[in-house]
Amino acid sequence: MPQPITSNVIHEDLTVRFPVTTTVVASPAAAAETIIASLAIPQFGDVAIVSGILLQGWAAYTVGTSGSAVTFRIRQTNVAGTVVVSTGALTGSQHGAGILSADDITGYDATPGVATYVLTMQVTAAAAASTVSAVALAATVI
Repeated sequence: MPQPITSNVIHEDLTVRFPVTTTVVASPAAAAETIIASLAIPQFGDVAIVSGILLQGWAAYTVGTSGSAVTFRIRQTNVAGTVVVSTGALTGSQHGAGILSADDITGYDATPGVATYVLTMQVTAAAAASTVSAVALAATVI
């Protein structure tokens, strides 16, 4: 049973409500959707979730050869999991091949049923691997 929410947080450890990762899991190979960050919500079954989970992702990356657009998604569990939010195809000169770019994405999971979220990146028409140089994926359990 989840622990009850208290009105006083003195001596309370809130780290389970604000997990963050800055570890790059992988960089996209050509045009495949790839997990670039993975975040496990600690003590998922023991933390009371009243409203949902706010998810925020950010990545710095260089698009591979011939890449014409970039799409970021935050998904539940893995690359085949339910999409929480998607940027859609980000186009324009700042998303072209060989250019260092940075983008962010924010979503809200009102029905969280999993303890793991992933940030994915997909590069349209890429003929070579892209490089993710930095990443952040954070959750706020509400």
